[in-house]
Amino acid sequence: MSVAAGGSMLTREDENDAEVRREDQERINTFGRLNARLHEVRQERDGLKKKMEQIDDASTELMMGSGDKVMLNLGDAFFETTEDVATEHCEAQVEILQGSVNELDEEESGIVEEQTDLKRILYARFGKSINLEES
Repeated sequence: MSVAAGGSMLTREDENDAEVRREDQERINTFGRLNARLHEVRQERDGLKKKMEQIDDASTELMMGSGDKVMLNLGDAFFETTEDVATEHCEAQVEILQGSVNELDEEESGIVEEQTDLKRILYARFGKSINLEES
């Protein structure tokens, strides 16, 4: 018996003595890089969604305002402006962020699709001797 990548014991019949060829190693490395990028994409997307929620909250607060002047934060500076201008700015920022989120969603789909193809190939070659699942 030997230990699989997930820490579970493989029986003798589950073991696969297939030699790791260069193309197999390249596929494994590609899978690893894709997995790392997938985690980055998901983290970046979650951060953008959080920022969108904050801007949406600010926009809601502006709608509840009394119509007075407000301070709009742009970079490191604050500018006095009307609620309408500030609301328009918030809406524009949400649109920009939503576009970025959509791009990240598309990238995630492409990564998952490519990983699925690599899993199919690698599991066909190595069976239970390789673990490509998240733990």
